[in-house]
Amino acid sequence: MKALLFRYSFPRLALSRVFGILTPRAYLGRGSSFSLDDIPEPTLPADDWLLVRTGLTGICGSDAKQVFLVGNMDNPLTALITFPQVLGHEVVGTVERAGPGVKTLAAGQRVVLNPWLSCAPRGIQPLCDACQRGEYYLCDHFTDGALPPGMHIGNCSPITGGYAPYLAAHQSQWFPIPDGVSFEQAVLADPFSVSLHGILKAPPADGDQVLVYGCGTLGLLTIAILRKFYPVVTVIALARYPHQVQMARRLGAQHVLLAARPLEIIETVASLAGAKVHRPWHGKPMLMRGVQAIYDTVGSPETLEVGVRILQPHGKLVVTGVANPGRFEWTPLYFKEIEIVGSNAFGLENFQGLNLHAMQIFLHLLDQKQLDLAPFVTHHFRLEQYQQALLTAHNKARNAAIKVVFDFTGSKPGSGQ
Repeated sequence: MKALLFRYSFPRLALSRVFGILTPRAYLGRGSSFSLDDIPEPTLPADDWLLVRTGLTGICGSDAKQVFLVGNMDNPLTALITFPQVLGHEVVGTVERAGPGVKTLAAGQRVVLNPWLSCAPRGIQPLCDACQRGEYYLCDHFTDGALPPGMHIGNCSPITGGYAPYLAAHQSQWFPIPDGVSFEQAVLADPFSVSLHGILKAPPADGDQVLVYGCGTLGLLTIAILRKFYPVVTVIALARYPHQVQMARRLGAQHVLLAARPLEIIETVASLAGAKVHRPWHGKPMLMRGVQAIYDTVGSPETLEVGVRILQPHGKLVVTGVANPGRFEWTPLYFKEIEIVGSNAFGLENFQGLNLHAMQIFLHLLDQKQLDLAPFVTHHFRLEQYQQALLTAHNKARNAAIKVVFDFTGSKPGSGQ
């Protein structure tokens, strides 16, 4: 079958980096680490695995960063992955074949993927403490068991991801999609679950002012959750592009700033919070009364530095975004006794009276018509259009892109949108 393969090859990486200075197309062309190749169709590693025919696969920001080589060589997570890789972990599809040990699903069912290759997919018993708690993303055994190293589908070499027409996964990794829920809605299960998990790290109280830093898919989904389920909270959103401003306002953010500089952000939050601006001898000012929580979907040194300056004392800054690390002036962190909270993925959650996996909560909310997120999917591409697809996701401003997907259903062949 045809699949998009990412190879770890120093000459290829170096060539892409050099010519990538001239054009982002260099990361996708001949000689790059990313290409469309023929690979064998996946087999079932064990009797309790299923083969699924891919329907839609979302291009995650982490996948795009990898393709365009946004990252550092000393990232410790490189200890938990193997190459070559077929990327793609935001997947919906239809069960093609179930192994003889599968008890929960059958051929023909529509399903959504929970990508984490934790204890159960690796055949490890008893489950580690994290997996027993439903925190599969913190599994002790990402390098152990029946599979080679890999945190989730898409970065474990022999377990191909959704940038291919078929993929296999353990029965515990698939959730059935209700009949009334479309693929276009269900394909957002992964980023929705990431956003929900982050909010639950610092759930706002009635009357709070909170800030959502970044209005990509994660930021916009965070706004949607806050406005739907925390309606008495005031949401301030920071967007980079005009189409994100429009969507943030459509979702109910009361205040949206477009591509604001740090000083403008600090002064605007001060005005909204009725706070005094404390101006140091040099550099950016600080507030002692600001927002109660920040959901940072960017995670850059600048967003962290601005965040600790505009949070009120004892506030929480929840980081769901992934950017290259770097120095930032963090004195307000200890001075205001702020908490910076990392938020990684999703698992079992308690939300709105439900104690379920975050993806099951998402599908339940869709089935109950409490959410309508189909407008988030702005572009469809066939797999062979991968260069156009990745460039569309890379240049969101020009293309007004939110969620770009590879479409294997043939419903919009060649449309590009």
